Amino acid sequence: MPTPAGGAPVVEMAGVRKLYGEVEALRGVDLRIEAGEVVAVLGPNGAGKTTAISLLLGLRAPTEGTVRLFGRPPEDRRARTRRGAMLQESGVPTNLTVGELVDMFRSFYPASLRRDDAIGMAGLADKAKSQAGTLSGGQLQRLYFALAVCGNPEALFLDEPTVGMDVAARHAFLDSIAEYGRQGRTIVLTTHVMDEADALADRIVVIAKGRIIADDTPQGIKSRAAGKRVRFRTPDSIEPGSLAALPVTGVSISGGEVSFLSGAPEPVLAELFRRGIAIEELEVGGADLEDAFLALTGPDGPTCGGSRGPDPAATVTDEATR
Repeated sequence: MPTPAGGAPVVEMAGVRKLYGEVEALRGVDLRIEAGEVVAVLGPNGAGKTTAISLLLGLRAPTEGTVRLFGRPPEDRRARTRRGAMLQESGVPTNLTVGELVDMFRSFYPASLRRDDAIGMAGLADKAKSQAGTLSGGQLQRLYFALAVCGNPEALFLDEPTVGMDVAARHAFLDSIAEYGRQGRTIVLTTHVMDEADALADRIVVIAKGRIIADDTPQGIKSRAAGKRVRFRTPDSIEPGSLAALPVTGVSISGGEVSFLSGAPEPVLAELFRRGIAIEELEVGGADLEDAFLALTGPDGPTCGGSRGPDPAATVTDEATR
């Protein structure tokens, strides 16, 4: 497989700012992704994830800073033919069949996959002769994946790839992504589904308010959520305020199900027993990726605030692959 020009990383962003009018979507982002890495980019809505992807694909230009893909400007054809993309908002001619669309997209690349291989990777072998307009939402997502990989790209960009898929299709789809990564390809994905990021990624980059606030392995990110996650059921009524004096965070109480994080779960549980709270189906385990994400991006995290609303680039389409 070819290497980036001059031994450069596959992805490089240096001092990147992006303005949409008065909205600053990215604020001095520095990012480097090497060949063969699988990187999940996480962040609240409006954090700048989709803007970052659109810059890396050459669909938008930075206001300031440098963006490189395989050591070249991302709009350079020599870079574009080595990457594939599956974006949140895409569109294809609905009167063409799955096979016809894959053949059309394959023709854009110098060393594309066989049509049946691309369709098989997307789990659409039984839909090869079906028109795109007859596919369900989840099947369309899988078609967009087939179009993203049919050029046999060295780098694959996936923006919220499992939206609209049922559970079985989602698991099969994630297996396909994982297998693609095991072949030594570089994968960059954004997702709101934390277990997808945890299962697939070697590395997680967290963006909030246009800045990278964390860049680590999944385990390293999870270690930033202090304490243990405690879950239990109770027939008793518990008000969130009644836990305020206890060493807990991330409290969730709904329908008799109670969940919280604590660095001292034993004394907390002892106090609840002392109060006469009936505790059933008790679980105490390590903090998960969602806990760490909320700790980083929530009101008490380093960004001290929620989202800025929709990412201005969230509806951009991949015109560069048409």
